[in-house]
Amino acid sequence: HQDPSEDEAIEKTSENRTAACQDPDSKPAVKKKRKQPTECFLNQPEEKQESTVKAKKRKKKKISDVLQKSAPKPGVPADLQNLLTQHFGENRSIIELEELQLSDSCFLPANDLTHSFSSYLKEICPKWAKLRRSHKEKKSVVMLVLCSSALRSLELIKSMTAFKGDCRVLKLFAKHIKIKEQMNMLEKGVFHIGVGTPGRVKALVEQDALCLNSTKYMILDWNWRDQKLRRMVDIPEIKKETIDLLEKSIIKLCRDGSVKLGLF
Repeated sequence: HQDPSEDEAIEKTSENRTAACQDPDSKPAVKKKRKQPTECFLNQPEEKQESTVKAKKRKKKKISDVLQKSAPKPGVPADLQNLLTQHFGENRSIIELEELQLSDSCFLPANDLTHSFSSYLKEICPKWAKLRRSHKEKKSVVMLVLCSSALRSLELIKSMTAFKGDCRVLKLFAKHIKIKEQMNMLEKGVFHIGVGTPGRVKALVEQDALCLNSTKYMILDWNWRDQKLRRMVDIPEIKKETIDLLEKSIIKLCRDGSVKLGLF
């Protein structure tokens, strides 16, 4: 056992040492010894951060350059499957991931980039006239088209004129349209096609204003790019809402065989 006075002496010595390290007026020799490693230690992470930021900036430029130069590749079912696997991969068990798997039979032929929207819809849905006539249910649509914005929804509605004939199309986006208006329209009338953004469609489904049991076709506006060359799945918010809607409502219907998915 150490004598208490010895303990006090040891404590004092260590206090003096700490003070010597911290005291700016301490001896120059000690100051030099301590200063170097401290400076190195502080500077290293800063340099690393700077270089990572620079690398990230370079990377961003590179992506857009590649997109501008490369010929666009049409989306295929495997792209959607990969998107789901990457999104859920870390947080889901193998069994849960298997439940998100979509077989090839769940998909319609994908757009090979040679189609207009009307010609694509005519190809994947040759019996549209019959389906349209037999659809009598309110709060539902036969075909659901998802895209990245209100403006793009309007473009798609215009470009499907040759296909839709006299069927009724409902705008399902949030810009300038209150959700209650859409709920009232769905409750009172019969609509054949809904075109809109995944966020608003998801909200209508969650509030039981839109029922997907009569829906036969769901088309994702997969290949179209905005001014920043982003597809709908490259925009974080749209990507998340699309995945949420697929997971909560669409995938089960696809696996049951009642809904077919198309990538336009």
